[in-house]
Amino acid sequence: MGIGDKIKHGAEHLGGQAKEATGEATDNPDLEAEGQGDQVKADAKKVGDDIKDAFKKD
Repeated sequence: MGIGDKIKHGAEHLGGQAKEATGEATDNPDLEAEGQGDQVKADAKKVGDDIKDAFKKD
């Protein structure tokens, strides 16, 4: 995984955290759930890239 992908996935995760926090602050459960979902997606992408990297090392 390239550094650009790491930055991109990190930014997606942070964006999800911001949405979740905004949802909590504004009592908006839909926005809060969307933020949590964005975080899960970013984490899943990171795991997928980590797996690809593990196979490239062999």
